[in-house]
Amino acid sequence: MRLRLIFRIAQSLLMARWKQTLVAAIGVTFSITMFIALLSFMVGLNELLDNLILNRTPHVRLYNEIKASAHQPINSASEFQRGYHFIRSIKPNSNRQQLYNSIALQKVLQEDPRVKGIAARITAPVFFNDGVVDLTGVLNGIDIKNENALFHFNDYIVKGKSEDLAIVSNSIILGASLADKLQASVGDMVSVTTARGTRFPLKVAGIFQSGLQEMDKTMSYTSLATAQKVLGKSSDYMTDLQIRLHHLELAPELAREYALRFNTDAEDIQTSNAQFETGSFIRTLIAYSVGITLLIVAGFGIYNILNMMIYEKMDSIAILKATGFSGQDVNRIFIVIALSIGFFGGIVGLLLGFLLSVGIDHIPFHTASLPTITTYPVSYNPIFYSIASCFSIMTTYLSGWAPARKASRIDPVVIIRGK
Repeated sequence: MRLRLIFRIAQSLLMARWKQTLVAAIGVTFSITMFIALLSFMVGLNELLDNLILNRTPHVRLYNEIKASAHQPINSASEFQRGYHFIRSIKPNSNRQQLYNSIALQKVLQEDPRVKGIAARITAPVFFNDGVVDLTGVLNGIDIKNENALFHFNDYIVKGKSEDLAIVSNSIILGASLADKLQASVGDMVSVTTARGTRFPLKVAGIFQSGLQEMDKTMSYTSLATAQKVLGKSSDYMTDLQIRLHHLELAPELAREYALRFNTDAEDIQTSNAQFETGSFIRTLIAYSVGITLLIVAGFGIYNILNMMIYEKMDSIAILKATGFSGQDVNRIFIVIALSIGFFGGIVGLLLGFLLSVGIDHIPFHTASLPTITTYPVSYNPIFYSIASCFSIMTTYLSGWAPARKASRIDPVVIIRGK
């Protein structure tokens, strides 16, 4: 009964100054709305930028890097064993870029329960012949099926189909900027010259656009078999094994393990994209900071309104305490008022924030560098709504705590005597 009475008194005080109550609720609603919309858009943008890189990047990459041998002939001479050797201009040794025993490596990796999938690749520098001009490029031989399954390769095809590489012999997919330079379209023939001077004609099966112009100027893709044929290599020739894991955080540990186990070079995704991840973290941090600042500002608005309400309701508070209500009861009344403003303002803010996010998600967004994107990116992660709900209640509670404590300490005798 007493709790019900406290709620009824709080309701009466709220409705008595309904304009001030509405202003406070609108402040909470606006803050929650902008918090959700801003965070949804910023995180959606981060995910878009991340996917441009991370979707095309293996979690662990195995390869052989061309580098100078750590063992030099002078190390074999007994008379120099105790000295320090300073050697300049060391040339790379005769190691090849090819991964040794690549077929056996794939079988071992496929049996590893931590590995989600493997895509073999051949990477080789080539020249694209445009009349008398040779354009520098990179030829990537890929396993079409695994590349689509693990790295979403088909999402970046703007003309043609990626599956045609496995069907049409001696075919190639060109980057959009490279295709523009060569004035080539689907069905045309282009000539590729390898570093050894071998020229090979290939049929254009498609055009891809990654969103990174520098990559689109040089990159091209063909099947593993065609790349081996162009380079004059055997069917087991591969330069890279791209590994996708079930858990991304295991990448650094597995990279070190595979490098020692298979005697190859290994690079994990965290190392290769450290700067990119830092940029994403900072953008998300800024979005959270702005959103939380909006909620804090709304909290100050509630604090001021409750303070004014206390001064205006001194008589009512004095009468309540004179009729038997304790200071704790008065404290509860004003806490209920603050939480009511936060609760109802927060509910409306969550709804408006979701609707505003949906509106942003339907705004057309077209750019030549991102052909697969048609609207502004938005993330609908439920955690945003949970954070907004918790923070709105916490902010309004803290905003109401100090005025409620002040109201609970009012001496009714002083107030009534003053009247």
